[in-house]
Amino acid sequence: MKSPSFTGAAIRQTFIDFFSSKGHTFVPSSSLVPGGDQTLLFTNAGMVQFKDVFLGTDRRPYTRAANSQKCLRVAGKHNDLDDVGRDDTHHTFFEMLGNWSFGDYYKKEAIAWAWELLTEVWNLPKERLYATCFQDEKGQIERDEEAAIIWRQQPGIDPSHVLYFGRKDNFWEMADTGPCGPCSEIHLDRGPEYCNLRDVEGHICQVNGDCKRFLELWNLVFIQYNRLSPTALEPLPQKHVDTGMGFERIVSVLQGVDSNYRTDLLMPLMKTVQSMTGHSDEEREANLTPYRVRSDHARAAAFLIADGVVPGNTGRNYVCRMIIR
Repeated sequence: MKSPSFTGAAIRQTFIDFFSSKGHTFVPSSSLVPGGDQTLLFTNAGMVQFKDVFLGTDRRPYTRAANSQKCLRVAGKHNDLDDVGRDDTHHTFFEMLGNWSFGDYYKKEAIAWAWELLTEVWNLPKERLYATCFQDEKGQIERDEEAAIIWRQQPGIDPSHVLYFGRKDNFWEMADTGPCGPCSEIHLDRGPEYCNLRDVEGHICQVNGDCKRFLELWNLVFIQYNRLSPTALEPLPQKHVDTGMGFERIVSVLQGVDSNYRTDLLMPLMKTVQSMTGHSDEEREANLTPYRVRSDHARAAAFLIADGVVPGNTGRNYVCRMIIR
C-alpha cells in the first residue's frame, strides 16, 4: 500500500480527480465559520455547506459534488478537543473528503465508486476491507438489504465481510427531525499487529470493536427518509448521498504509517515542536501526547485565524484563544 507518490496533496487531488471523472462538480471548501447557520459554532462536517439542499430550502446548479472540507470539532455534540493527543486519529482541525448526490445517483453508484477508488486506484487489498450496513435493533426501520446486496456484488469482496450494525453505527440523522437514512461504513483490517488489547483476557478483534486493528475509512450515507417524530418516518421525494472520508486517516493508510501524526500532513509540525524543545527522536517518542496536542492545536489555530477568527473573550474568538493556550 505504501508508495512514495502518495503525498497528502496527491491523495487529496486523486480523490477530487476521480469524482470529477464521474461527473461531479468540484466545490471548494467553505469557511470554518458557517455562513448563515446559527446552529453551529464551526463547520464540523462536509455536509454543512449543503445542509439547505438536504432540507429542501435551496438548490444547486449541479446534482453531483465533491470536495475536501475544512472542519473543526471543539464544541457541542461533536467535540474532539479532550481526545486529541491520546490516540493516533483524533484532531480538533481536520479535512473531510466527500462526494454528494442531490437526487441523482444512489446506492449502486456510491458503493461501486467507493470500492473502485479504494481498490483499483489506491490499491487497498480487497481481502482486508469490510462494509457495514444498517439493521434496526428496534425493528422499526427496514433493514438495508439493498446496500448489502450491492456490496456483495463488488469484484473481489469477501461476502462474509458485509456486516450489519444498528442505529448507533449505521443510521445517520441530521437532527431530532428532518432528513435521515441508513449508512454504510468501510473499515480496513490493518492486521493483528495493530491490536492494542491482545493481552486483555477474552478480547476479540472485530469491526466496531475496542482495539485499533480495524480502522473506519469512509462513511456512505443514504438519505432517504424524513423523520417526523421519534417513531415516525416518511420517504423523501428525492434520495440523496452524503459521504465522508477522514483525509488524515486515508493518508496514514496510503503512506504506510501507524498514526495520522506520522504522515506528511502533521509530522513536519511534530518536528517543528521538537526543534523548539531540543528533544532527541527518542525523547519525542516518549512524550507523544504533548507533541500531538501542540501540533494539532497549532494547525487548528492557524486555520481559524486564516478564516478570520482571532483570539478573544467570547464565542468563536474565545475558542481560538483556548486552543492557543
